[in-house]
Order: sequence, then structure tokens, then C-alpha cells
Amino acid sequence: MNDPLRERALRLLARRDYARLELAARLAPHAAGSAAPLDALLDALAASGLLSDERYAGARVNLRGARVGDARLAYELRSKGVADDLVRAALAAGEDELTRARRVWQRKFGRQRTVADDATKRIRQMRFLAGRGFSSDTIRRVLRGNLEDD
Repeated sequence: MNDPLRERALRLLARRDYARLELAARLAPHAAGSAAPLDALLDALAASGLLSDERYAGARVNLRGARVGDARLAYELRSKGVADDLVRAALAAGEDELTRARRVWQRKFGRQRTVADDATKRIRQMRFLAGRGFSSDTIRRVLRGNLEDD
């Protein structure tokens, strides 16, 4: 195997987890000409457990889940090349989206309640949560403020 390429890969993986596609993109400029040595290296890293899309997805959901919704998380993971079944499993293993949305809303808007008469406030809060990737159903439930309906 290409020893300098392996060392570079190990240095990158020592800092944080990478998805296979993401690591391949980082290493591609340093691979000598063809993709065969890079693919062989990635296969060896995956076989030894140093490279895992499943572990990457779980870590990403834990890291970003406190700030964004499931739609945004799924988009980010898919853009890094994580398979759909691994995305679904990581999201299912993470914290409930409604709980996270309430926490994000609380941090941003504090004790301010949505008032049915104040459409501007309500729309602003809806747009904020939607921009974070929370589903419309979750946004409605958070803005309704019924904590017992779960």
C-alpha cells in the first residue's frame, strides 16, 4: 500500500470520523495517479474498523442534532455519501426531533410565547425552525406549546 497516503489517512481519522466518500475526496489529490491504491486503502481502513460510515453518521447526529432537525441532518449525511439505511438508523437512534426542536426554540425565543393574533412573530419563529431543518409537523407542535400531547 501507499505508505504516505495511509499515514495521511490515519492522521485525518485521528482527529475525527469521516465518511468514506468524504475521506476519499480529502485523499484523492495525494493519491499517485490512479484511484486503485486509494480504493484499496479505504477498503483496508473499513475492514480494520478505522473507517465506518455508520459510526460517522451516529457521531454527526450526536454533534449536530442539538441544533438542527432531521431533514437537515439527513441532507448533510447524504451529501457526504452515507447510505440511506445508515441515515435512517442514525436518526432513529438519536434524540427525538420534537424534543430537540423545543430546546432550539427555547434557546432562541426564551419565554416569549407565540400569540395567535401576532402573525409576524409566529411566522418568524416558524421560518427559524424550518431553516434549521425541522419538519412542519414538529414546528406546529412546538409553536402550539402543548407539552402534554406527546
